[in-house]
Amino acid sequence: MHRMESKPSIRRAERQDLSQVIALFASDALGGHGDTSDPDAFADYLAAFERITAASHEALYVAELNGEVVGTFQTTLLTSLVGRGASNMMIEAVQTRHDMRGKGIGEAMIRFAIDEARRLDLSKVQLTSNRDRKDAHRFYERIGFQPTHLGFKIRLK
Repeated sequence: MHRMESKPSIRRAERQDLSQVIALFASDALGGHGDTSDPDAFADYLAAFERITAASHEALYVAELNGEVVGTFQTTLLTSLVGRGASNMMIEAVQTRHDMRGKGIGEAMIRFAIDEARRLDLSKVQLTSNRDRKDAHRFYERIGFQPTHLGFKIRLK
């Protein structure tokens, strides 16, 4: 009998995970990032994956449940002169597979990142969220994040 796992395992993403990670982003209609599972775009994703994995201050993770990638997120470490040279973690590209939302996967991923930041003795963990993702905002606040700043962007491409 095959036992169903109830808690995802979080690990660094590997090249063989890339198609499943891309599918998570491509299925996100709200994100508006133009992600696609079109095979012609795979080279772009692969090049980005290789840049991320080559950078010592960046990490791409997946949440895996019963052998399937059900979530992903990326962390970047930022060091600034502000705060007497504080180092902080930025969490980006948080995505849980649509049919797996509300099952604790997002919380497991974010808590993993926070634990990693504590292990690295970082000063804070921060993230941005699309202003239309009201459920995500409630989720982040429940975990302990506070909406302290307003973000701005300029699209270049």
